[in-house]
Amino acid sequence: MSKRIVAAALAALLGGAVQAQTVALQGMLGSKALLIVNGGAPRSVAPGESHEGVKVLSTLGDQAMLEVGGKRFTLRVGDSPASVGGGPAPARGNRLVFTMDSGGHFMPRGSINGRSVQFLVDTGATSVSLSKEDADRIGVKYEATGRPVMLHTANGNVRGWLVKLDSVRINDVEIYGVEAVVSPAGMPHVLLGNSFLSRFQMKRENDIMVLERRY
Repeated sequence: MSKRIVAAALAALLGGAVQAQTVALQGMLGSKALLIVNGGAPRSVAPGESHEGVKVLSTLGDQAMLEVGGKRFTLRVGDSPASVGGGPAPARGNRLVFTMDSGGHFMPRGSINGRSVQFLVDTGATSVSLSKEDADRIGVKYEATGRPVMLHTANGNVRGWLVKLDSVRINDVEIYGVEAVVSPAGMPHVLLGNSFLSRFQMKRENDIMVLERRY
């Protein structure tokens, strides 16, 4: 084998070694941290142990101090997934795993058009739904590009806007061109409805929800 081929192979290996990975703290099991690395299945990791290169140094309440590649950082349950070990992690994942919170809901952190949001999974919602305030913060031009629609609410009918989101991302899974409804009513969370969920095969086991990408 030529030196050039060997050098190329080593460069490829080294390049792969510095790829970023995403790390999310999904919950706490006693003193163990429930980690999701690169969108994989949750794994409970005790202080002093490692999972896929992520070492748990300590835990306290709903926080965990972690170490990746000699760099330390702290995550809190519900924080957006951290990208560590390199540049921004590519959105190449096909699997999402959600853990039910103490209120009986699935509430992953994610992003819309690259801006961080707090989702609430709602299998009864036709589309992703967000408030006018969230849409303004994210930069969705609903009045300029959206189609006016009538929304039925507990307080009667109100006018909203049907829009197309450039992207919706959770961990390392990103879906493009997602239909959404912008409502003038205030909402504490962004509803993750079926315009996103229908892209996946959904499985539910007790307090774990698994989404496998279909297309």
